[in-house]
Amino acid sequence: MSLIFANAGEENIIKKIGGKQEVKQHLANLGFTVGGTVTVIAEMAGDIIVKVKESRIAISKEMAQKIII
Repeated sequence: MSLIFANAGEENIIKKIGGKQEVKQHLANLGFTVGGTVTVIAEMAGDIIVKVKESRIAISKEMAQKIII
């Protein structure tokens, strides 16, 4: 299931990251790696705020759809 369907406050394990190589690299630079954990904090104005590796990051819904949990 895509990250956009995750419940707020629930910790999830990243199973796959889709998209072009540039997108995968950008997400990896932000801390999104297969096997890592991600927690949705909130959804605001079309963006999703997530916690990855003790950091809070806002990503667009388009990017969140590429992250499979």
